[in-house]
Amino acid sequence: MIQLTATPASTLTDEPVHIRATGLCPSQIVIFQATLEDEKGNLFHSQAYYKASEVGEVDLDHAPSLGGDYIGVHPMGLFWSLKPEKFLTKLMKRDVMTSPFLVQIKLYDSNLPLAQIAATDPKVSVTLERWYRAPGVTRIQVQEGHLRGALFLPPGEGRFPGVIDLFADIGGLIEYRASLLASHGFAALALAYCDYEDLPLHPEKIELEYFEEAVNFLLRHPKVLGPGIGIVSISKGAEIGLSMAIHLKQVIATVLINGPNFVFSTPQVYRGQISQPLSFSPQLVSINALGLAQFQYCFEEARSKASETFFLPIEKAQGHFLFIVGEDDKSINSKAYAEQATEQLRRNGKDNWTLLSYPGAGHMLEPPYSPLCCASKLSKLHLFMQWGGEVTLHAAAQEHSWKEIQKFLKKHLIPVVTSQL
Repeated sequence: MIQLTATPASTLTDEPVHIRATGLCPSQIVIFQATLEDEKGNLFHSQAYYKASEVGEVDLDHAPSLGGDYIGVHPMGLFWSLKPEKFLTKLMKRDVMTSPFLVQIKLYDSNLPLAQIAATDPKVSVTLERWYRAPGVTRIQVQEGHLRGALFLPPGEGRFPGVIDLFADIGGLIEYRASLLASHGFAALALAYCDYEDLPLHPEKIELEYFEEAVNFLLRHPKVLGPGIGIVSISKGAEIGLSMAIHLKQVIATVLINGPNFVFSTPQVYRGQISQPLSFSPQLVSINALGLAQFQYCFEEARSKASETFFLPIEKAQGHFLFIVGEDDKSINSKAYAEQATEQLRRNGKDNWTLLSYPGAGHMLEPPYSPLCCASKLSKLHLFMQWGGEVTLHAAAQEHSWKEIQKFLKKHLIPVVTSQL
């Protein structure tokens, strides 16, 4: 009798699952398929072909996929190769607290025509729960002063290292990375800064005092371990995260994922000092045959002519930096910007940085086993953005970088206690 197991059946979405089928015929070719429905009813699916061993077993920890959405030994390939039925749909978890994503793993005969799979019952299937928060993690809505966000706290008395989580300026409150960070022992504040509640849709300026208020709020919390905090940031959020590290001495560990080393689109203001954005060259936007826009070279003309004053003075920061870049980023020239920033640090005698550069990874680097979003609609610009990334290499970058992010934050935010003899 064919049996399919996937363990653990309920776990965090950034943790691996062991998938195994037994009771097959020796050397039988089978199809493994994964399906997921998001909170809006959008369907995602993946599939791969496997050959059973001489004892009729397929163990995804060891067996290579022969074809389908990926090839080779990839135990979590069915998860990170999930693709939307509706083109250019990004998988994003909104309700991180009360419901998981449900992933169905199904097994079919390989001789079944592809067109009939959707209408055919699988030989066997299992359903997995993929959670974005661990048991005991609590969520506190933040509406204090000007601040708008959500604070996630790990279970227990604390105190926990504090982290502010910043995404791009797509608007709203994005919580899934902060809830996962809390699941791994951090007090994580998911912070909104535009198009959320009473925050403006298109801010005329980015006021760093708002983010300073967030830092002070976090450090005042009785469950947060001081004296400093960390930042995890991507894209426009990384621009803000870099500025926070420069101006706010309480920021001592900053993760910058595919971000610039200059201000773009919206001026930054801090205590009356204005940082103007670097000029954008719209003629350098390229649009491919699918209508997807690539922006990665649109600042290069201005960057080549800009004086040093246009680049954020990273050398003034007292904390440490972890730069994470995808070398196939189609949104911004993130590798060049990170290299310029680290060279700026080097010239000033600083060694407070680490640069992780991933070939084949795109702009949308997410927690492990998240499907690649290589393109999606950007409502603010009324166009479809290409983010880049090659599926297998991007998945490997996500898995490695997530571990490095946590190690970096723990190293710099948790004091080392030395015993005294």
